[in-house]
Amino acid sequence: MIRYYLLIMGIFLAFGLIPKSHRLMNALAAGNGMLHLVVSCVALSVLDLPGRLGESLYLDHLNLYVELITALGFTAAAFYARGYTDSLMEAGELDPKNLKTFYLAFNLLLITATVALFSDNLALFWIFAELTTVCAAMLVAILSARENIDAALKYVFIVSGAMLFAFLGLIFLFTLSEQALGEGTLNWTELAAHVSEFSPALLLASFTFMFIGFGAKAGAAPFHTWLPDAYARAPSVSAILSGLMQNLGIYGIIRMYALLRESGAAPQASSILLAAGVFSIALASFSMFQQRNLKRLIAFSSVEHMGLLLIGIGIGTPLALFWALFYMLVHVLVKETLLFSAGILHRQYRSNMRENMWDVFKLQPRAAWSLILGSIAIVGMPPFPLFPAKFFILLESAAISPYLTLAILLMLILAAASFANFLLKAFSKVTLEEEIEGQITRPHSLTGEAELKIAAGEADHDEIRLPRKYAVKSGMRIPAVFMLALALALGFYFPDSLTDLLDAIILELGYV
Repeated sequence: MIRYYLLIMGIFLAFGLIPKSHRLMNALAAGNGMLHLVVSCVALSVLDLPGRLGESLYLDHLNLYVELITALGFTAAAFYARGYTDSLMEAGELDPKNLKTFYLAFNLLLITATVALFSDNLALFWIFAELTTVCAAMLVAILSARENIDAALKYVFIVSGAMLFAFLGLIFLFTLSEQALGEGTLNWTELAAHVSEFSPALLLASFTFMFIGFGAKAGAAPFHTWLPDAYARAPSVSAILSGLMQNLGIYGIIRMYALLRESGAAPQASSILLAAGVFSIALASFSMFQQRNLKRLIAFSSVEHMGLLLIGIGIGTPLALFWALFYMLVHVLVKETLLFSAGILHRQYRSNMRENMWDVFKLQPRAAWSLILGSIAIVGMPPFPLFPAKFFILLESAAISPYLTLAILLMLILAAASFANFLLKAFSKVTLEEEIEGQITRPHSLTGEAELKIAAGEADHDEIRLPRKYAVKSGMRIPAVFMLALALALGFYFPDSLTDLLDAIILELGYV
């Protein structure tokens, strides 16, 4: 079945290379995302899960849930991409000749991620997860600036280097299955059925190696070093997709930990996840406080959230996993809102640095409010849905150690203070000096309309003193509003169908 899927998608990609119109290329990308979204929903509704399609395709509630999140984020990013890439080309930052390469990598990213998620064979999962790294790196390097190429190379070297450890873990796992079953296998379903027969010590070694690879993919500390540069240097839409790929790393960790829960190595594996989670939150929280670069702030926030996800998985209880799974969905919704808004501010100021932002509420009020509301959501304040997710994961962590819970809570408060600190310093800057002194200084660049009004003596104060306002392209605001609205809706209403889906995942992974 994977061959048929790749054949169909190959034809689709070839068709996507034909049009010269940006509108058509973008429509194909958005259609690709929506197609995967609809098919995932239909599969969840009509298929008897878990089940296999052919020899190597495995469908269960977990991989369909992660595919649903990926396709949703991809579709929103596709709608955002049209206006954003138009803006890059107008500014001369993106060569129009590279537009087809951009959309080719854009679509390939979803296709390779889909094959990775639905592969029953862990070796296939590893191969296609590696291919997503290559596709995401192409999107980071698409601007061809030296800093972008450096960030892309750093991304590839760190993640691919770490994934070699994961490959070593797969060899361990294959050897273990060969010793226990007489014939080696890396099929998830066969491993899950026989894992209790494997040596716990070697199984733990295999898990540790694979955690290094998948942890790097997820952006967990200390393997996170590619993440701030990739977020800061990549075009916003590319950073969004890199962020989506983090869920792929978390997915691999959930799968491997579910295997170990059936063996005597589960407590040690849990300790590894908890230690990595606490370290990720600590490193991210302290790194965020002094950040002056908006995208690096958002990147370190992702490291923090990956840490909390690892803790939720490592606690190992059904309730903690339930909220960790929910966390994966909401994190993508809110993080895309932040990156969409940050992208608009970047086009306005041509910078991500807070000292270069002023008069934000005059120039980009909607992006400013999206960023503020997104920040409130990402730090986990009610009524946004990260609040119950964080609350219940922390509540479950208290059963392990109240001191652990207290330490995590303090670090989360520091991370929240970092967002408040950044927004206060970036958004409170207005051209007060001019107003106080009554000296109206014309900026270097004004819109043509403003120039005409000034010449005619009809311009008001704001039109004279403010720099050129970036005209946000059509389609760039709607995805940010949609993702934030969806996150807010989940804060007020938790659908029964979502509860059933998460419960089904927990049941299939053997937690109950």
